[in-house]
Amino acid sequence: WDGIEAVDCLANCPDGYYDMVFMDIQMPRMNGYDATRAIRSSARNYCKRVPIVAMTANAFDEDRRNALESGMNGFLSKPIVIDDLVQELRKIL
Repeated sequence: WDGIEAVDCLANCPDGYYDMVFMDIQMPRMNGYDATRAIRSSARNYCKRVPIVAMTANAFDEDRRNALESGMNGFLSKPIVIDDLVQELRKIL
């Protein structure tokens, strides 16, 4: 529901539970950038390496740059275009 819940889910799941995380950028309580930074700062190797892909309605170069700088592996703008999704999946997986 929000960024804090995303961090908690990754912090408390078994290694390998999630193959990939699609992280919304605009969430209540904690945005996707801050949630990703929190996940990546975990002591767990799993949290450092699980692929995280930004999903946002903001599709500017700055948004893409912010996503990658926060530790995300990819970027998708909404509405999702299936070909773009497949391309990101191939690139990351």
